[in-house]
Amino acid sequence: MKIPEKLNAPLRMAIVSMIICGLVFPVAVTGIAELAFPFQANGEQATFNNTSIGSYLIAQEFTAPVFFHPRNDSASGVDPDIMLSSAYAQIPGISNSTGISSSILHGIVDNFVSYTMFFFGTPYINVLQVNLYLVEHYSSVYSKYVKAG
Repeated sequence: MKIPEKLNAPLRMAIVSMIICGLVFPVAVTGIAELAFPFQANGEQATFNNTSIGSYLIAQEFTAPVFFHPRNDSASGVDPDIMLSSAYAQIPGISNSTGISSSILHGIVDNFVSYTMFFFGTPYINVLQVNLYLVEHYSSVYSKYVKAG
């Protein structure tokens, strides 16, 4: 089947555009991101005992009462952050389960506070960050909940 002469140029342009936009550009951007921002380009992976255990960008499932839990409302279920008030509300239960005093847990939570707009906006914490801190600094309490590396 012969392609009409008037379609040759547009067809060639479409093929070249697909190669540039669908292959060359994404590979170049990914390569630059890997070089400039490797932690972010790989999904901000959280590690424990030299093993990747999840991402700081996606909620992880914590079921034991010794851990802070992500939101369980009608949201998407993948938000890794909880509002500061939600974290404070979980402190009494975690304190009862671990024996770590509420005041120490409050201090730990306060050290991990971020804001939606720099230092303005709604305060929140990343659940995985706080739970990893607790596992690393209170290993005697958390050792039975964490697999050895």
